[in-house]
Amino acid sequence: MMNASSPRSARRADLLAAGAATVTVVLWASAFVSIRSAGAAYAPGALALGRLLSGAVALGLLWAVRREGLPPRTAWRGIAISGVLWFGFYMVALNWAEQQVDAGTAALVVNIGPILIALLSARLLGDAMPPRLLTGMAVSFAGAVAVGLSMSGGGGASVLGVVLCVLAAAAYSFGVVAQKPALAAASALQVTTFGCLVGAVACLPFAGQLVHDAAGAPLPATLNMLYLGVFPTALAFTTWAYALARTTASRMGATTYAVPALVVLMSWLFLHEVPGPLTLGGGLLCLAGVAVSRSRPRAASLRRGAAAEGPAPRPRPERERA
Repeated sequence: MMNASSPRSARRADLLAAGAATVTVVLWASAFVSIRSAGAAYAPGALALGRLLSGAVALGLLWAVRREGLPPRTAWRGIAISGVLWFGFYMVALNWAEQQVDAGTAALVVNIGPILIALLSARLLGDAMPPRLLTGMAVSFAGAVAVGLSMSGGGGASVLGVVLCVLAAAAYSFGVVAQKPALAAASALQVTTFGCLVGAVACLPFAGQLVHDAAGAPLPATLNMLYLGVFPTALAFTTWAYALARTTASRMGATTYAVPALVVLMSWLFLHEVPGPLTLGGGLLCLAGVAVSRSRPRAASLRRGAAAEGPAPRPRPERERA
């Protein structure tokens, strides 16, 4: 019974982690539309602070209901680093960058993030970099390049905007790598709740700008800011942490290459922006690369199947067969 139940539990855990990762990329893809709307009325720092405050409130209520308590002391280093770099600096830099460059250029440059995550996690966490992961990331990055080029407006990029995108990608990468060890000591909800709170505290210098912008912002922009806090931040970062705790940082980073493809699909469905051949092809490449990077070699699958069936029966001696 133990041999049968353990693989079944492992498969269930894999499915839950895959489902959590799917929720994350779908909500992060939806964030692009909301950022574009809210960013017209809110300054970059104010938008980041408003998003983090609403996310921290939602997470704090859930954390209090579940009574998870404070994270262990060993997790705080990773929580603090990811909170400042990923929740704080990344969001401000990305909001600011999207005011300087077109959406295609921003998406293209920020998509160096998963590559940086793979390199950093291999160096700092000892993660393996199997050929399938590298091949999948290369395919997905090619797709992201195609999507970015198809979305880019002529001459819309600025040096400042490109630099901000690079800084945002670097902050995102270091934040993910710092978060991974924290998840070995604390729960996904604890790491996300206090990481979001740290990011909100880091963005408090923008409080005056937030109050000023909120006073004159139209209701749809404010609602989009609240949506960003509750769903792409509170929910999506929690499901991300849940999945990250159950796989490697480099594999999770590769999963985010599905975001450009989903942005193309959502723009087609909800904004009636029909994608051109280059955009559509790039989105399909992104999804194909994610599938390759998350697949396992056939030999590994056969080993897992053999483990599920239990040890093979020992052959009986000739006398017993007779």
